[in-house]
Amino acid sequence: MNGFRQRLQNGDVLLGQMVLEFFTPGIGHMLAGCGLDFVIFDMEHGRCDIGLLAEMIASCHGSGIVPMARVPDAGFAPLSRVLDLGARGVMVPRVETRQQAEDIVSQLKYAPMGKRGVALGIAHDLYRAGTAEFFAQANEEIAVILLLETEKAFENLDAIVSVPGVDVAWMGHYDLTVSMGIPAQFDHPRLLAAMDDLVAACQRHGVAPGFLPPTPEAAVHWIGKGFRALSLGSDINVFLDGVRKFRTYVKQGGGSA
Repeated sequence: MNGFRQRLQNGDVLLGQMVLEFFTPGIGHMLAGCGLDFVIFDMEHGRCDIGLLAEMIASCHGSGIVPMARVPDAGFAPLSRVLDLGARGVMVPRVETRQQAEDIVSQLKYAPMGKRGVALGIAHDLYRAGTAEFFAQANEEIAVILLLETEKAFENLDAIVSVPGVDVAWMGHYDLTVSMGIPAQFDHPRLLAAMDDLVAACQRHGVAPGFLPPTPEAAVHWIGKGFRALSLGSDINVFLDGVRKFRTYVKQGGGSA
């Protein structure tokens, strides 16, 4: 068992990274070597399809990092398909209602918690069909992450976050600002109030708030505000930021970047 859900339930802060571009077999091991806890392979905005996802998840074996998938939308059918490939968590975008949240949990959990279809002796159990105890163990291990990124989602915030089986309510800050009519205004009082509302709702219902802060300073700030599942930027922005700083330092002959 990977302990991701259990660590969140214990109140730990877990750090990972969203991968949209660097779909190389080494990425999981590299991120693990940096001390990260999880990786989310993005099938919504990145170029990752189901075949590539299978390769990325398999490449994470032995690294200690928890591989997860961000599916394109709630209509990706079946949602559990990425679990059969070995993903240990699923992030679903544009969740707006309690009914959607309940359906997502149901698709990702075996009976009696849900209706996930059974296929054993394949990638997710390393081709070794387990015993009857496998189903309860899988339900305990698989993480359900809901992306809340519209005004409608925040109108239904408590109803969504209170659904049994939801582990992380993830702030979709960019989409939310667009939905609010304040695109990219990340310091706007309405967005900041929504961030606080998300944390408060999660605390009421025993769910971890999640977020993708763009900078180390922002990560520290939002952890202090109560966020406990964080992507340290994305692979793209971290790489570009590092190269820019490296180049600036060299061009300035060792001066301050």
